[in-house]
Amino acid sequence: MPLPSDLPPSGIDRLLAIMAALRDPATGCPWDIEQSFATIAPYTLEEAFEVADAIERQAWGELKGELGDLLFQVVYHARMAAEAGHFDFADVVAAISDKMIARHPHVFGADNRDKTAEQQTRDWEAQKARERGAAEPGGRTLDGVAAALPALTRALKLQNRAARVGFDWPSTGEVLDKLTEEAREVVEARDSLTHDHLTEEIGDLLFVMANLARHLRVDPEAALRSANTKFTRRFARIEDWLAETGRTPTDSDLAEMDALWNRAKAEDKHKP
Repeated sequence: MPLPSDLPPSGIDRLLAIMAALRDPATGCPWDIEQSFATIAPYTLEEAFEVADAIERQAWGELKGELGDLLFQVVYHARMAAEAGHFDFADVVAAISDKMIARHPHVFGADNRDKTAEQQTRDWEAQKARERGAAEPGGRTLDGVAAALPALTRALKLQNRAARVGFDWPSTGEVLDKLTEEAREVVEARDSLTHDHLTEEIGDLLFVMANLARHLRVDPEAALRSANTKFTRRFARIEDWLAETGRTPTDSDLAEMDALWNRAKAEDKHKP
């Protein structure tokens, strides 16, 4: 099917026109027409994760396409919002432009630019807090931390919010003590409590792990992604070595696979 003759040749206007055509009630795509904010939201999250994955793998050739997929999600939501009379894509662009200007007074205003990145991060968070206060007078400290965030990321954001009002351990030592305490409670729960209680204790342990990462200036989500990648790579090596003898992991045993795991670890350490 040929493209519409009035489709803009390039740029964001072309993408907006494509989206409008897909959602056209008379001539659009049946699947696109029946979608809603709720049905598209999971795809938005998926595309954001695929952007992060391409960056993690340094797959720069893929990143262009993944960023395009993510941009299309923004266009999709904006189109549905325009159809419902809420706002349109131009309003989205205006809102983020105004926000960036307001949050960078050291670039677009009179503030001194001679600040560390850490101080600028604190100023950014303070400006966000002022904006939340203006939008929702009397709001609570933890309001607005999206429930749909990955759990480790949300834990980090909740802890950062609480820390800004003084609810935080003063040093890493106290966090490590709490980590030991929570690990002990997991052992006790394993031996004597219900599965629901055990789930709660595991959650507490993970929450403190996120807090430890925060105190050490480590992104726990990125750290776990890296650990997943490392596990995947090393287990693949186990499978490769077993395949050389015509076997799969199901033909092996834990002792052999553990030895091969240690071999894969050593191989990693000797990589440049």
